[in-house]
Amino acid sequence: MSSTLKDIAEKTGVSVSTVSRVLHDNSKKYKISDDTTARVKLVAKDLGYRVNALARGLRQQKTSEIGIIIPDISNPFFSEIVKSLAGELRKKGYNFIVFDSDEDISIERSGVKSLLEKRVDGLIIASVGQEFSHIKKIRDAEIPVVMVDRCFDELDVDSVSVDNVKGSLLAVNHLIKEGHTRIAFIQGLIGTYANETRLQGYKRALIESGIPIDEQLIVGDDFRSFNGYLKTKSLLNLSNPPTAIFTAGDLIALGTLEACKENNINIPSDLSLITFDDPVFASYLSPALSAIEQPTLKIAEMAVAMLYNRIINPYDERRRVLLEPKLNIRSSVSHITPILNIVQQKDAEKKTERFNERNLA
Repeated sequence: MSSTLKDIAEKTGVSVSTVSRVLHDNSKKYKISDDTTARVKLVAKDLGYRVNALARGLRQQKTSEIGIIIPDISNPFFSEIVKSLAGELRKKGYNFIVFDSDEDISIERSGVKSLLEKRVDGLIIASVGQEFSHIKKIRDAEIPVVMVDRCFDELDVDSVSVDNVKGSLLAVNHLIKEGHTRIAFIQGLIGTYANETRLQGYKRALIESGIPIDEQLIVGDDFRSFNGYLKTKSLLNLSNPPTAIFTAGDLIALGTLEACKENNINIPSDLSLITFDDPVFASYLSPALSAIEQPTLKIAEMAVAMLYNRIINPYDERRRVLLEPKLNIRSSVSHITPILNIVQQKDAEKKTERFNERNLA
């Protein structure tokens, strides 16, 4: 049987309330002597007493724990996010519970329910990103929550992510600068904020450069490597295959590399490759992988700072932060001589005119 405060009080000859104050680090507040404090802590240690953090949290209406929900712990980007969040939360004196939703919205909802039942003080959520009614309920209940990476334009909550449109523009414009016009995009989970904004940047870069959008070159349906593998295989089998591939995430790029290896396609001499996300292994590949870097540490710093502020100041104005992406040019993109025939040029001009009309209207 575990020892109690009463057991310690009897052993030390002080009151139960004094024992409680000592073990909850309130000796100075209640002017308890150093001698008594040391004696109580020694007896507590000898008896194997441990503070019941849950019971203490219930009394104080807080647990000093934060719930973190991510869509895929095997994804290097989210692993790095969790690692960075952990460091920032520890600085604020918080423990944390990580929940992997496995890119499944029903599991994500279950994770939210489970974490709230544990009475966490707040939530940091990298959502699957297809639906947000359960997150809206969290916000409406005034539970502190911050969204990271996969956010929602329609949802008024604190959020921090990278400027995905600008990131895609950097990647695709780099390929265009190197002479590529047949540029494929292997996208991630369709309908999610991260995917749709990256797709938007891809299309915008092509249109602004007068390159027609070929829907055959836009493929894919999730952020995992098997998607990259399968879709690269199909792209390579086209009668007019792409000269470059831009992938929406690092795991997709790994699948692309595997497919190219099986098909004896050399990167970058046969096919250029660039990816969104810049995992730590990107520079160690052969060739080193050109990539759009997301500032994971900055994302974590901002997310924790925003959540901490929301906990302390629950009625402050909600903020949405977009951080700058960075293009890291390595060895996976080669220069080629672009070829655009007259028909393609005219088609591109028409699409550019329609795009400008829509955006200037």
